[in-house]
Amino acid sequence: MPEPDQATFWNERYAADEYLFGTAPNAFLVREVHRLAPGSKVLAVADGEGRNSVFLAQHGHPVVATDVSERALDKARALAKRRRVEVEYRQVNLSEWEWPTEAFDAVVGIFIQFAGPGLREDIFDGIHRSLKQGGMLLLEGYREEQLAYGTGGPPSIENLYSEDILRRSFSSWDIELLGSYDAEIEEGSGHSGKSALIDLVARKRG
Repeated sequence: MPEPDQATFWNERYAADEYLFGTAPNAFLVREVHRLAPGSKVLAVADGEGRNSVFLAQHGHPVVATDVSERALDKARALAKRRRVEVEYRQVNLSEWEWPTEAFDAVVGIFIQFAGPGLREDIFDGIHRSLKQGGMLLLEGYREEQLAYGTGGPPSIENLYSEDILRRSFSSWDIELLGSYDAEIEEGSGHSGKSALIDLVARKRG
């Protein structure tokens, strides 16, 4: 899918009133949010309909959340309003975005696998640029084995992660957690069933 079509594609996917990936936060994020210092300024990358940015705000973190889809951001704002939290939402095409420099204490990326290898490298470089020294990345995605399950995620194997890919991409970071496993997940109709997951927690070296 050509990059300029991303906004149209995701606006169509998020068109229904139903939240495509549900309104409950991602389980990995729930498990690992304790790692963030109180009041950490967090960037939620390609956050979609807001389930994870709202959860972070509920834990007292100032949050900036991006997505390419205006429809997703409208739904995210509505969710934040219902949950009585404030999140700064920005419509961003990550292939064009000028990532801010050392602006965040943490970055969260949950299933941001619309990106092929070239854009993925740019995103990972942008994450590094945006984090302060000692800042933390919480990243979860699908492994290559997810193609056999067909329970969510992209249909392109080059968009999926492996431990080798993440170790190479974050070789200059302190990796605090890198784990591959299968689990049943229920995240709306978009992610449902047995899934091949990989989790990364890494800290930018100071």
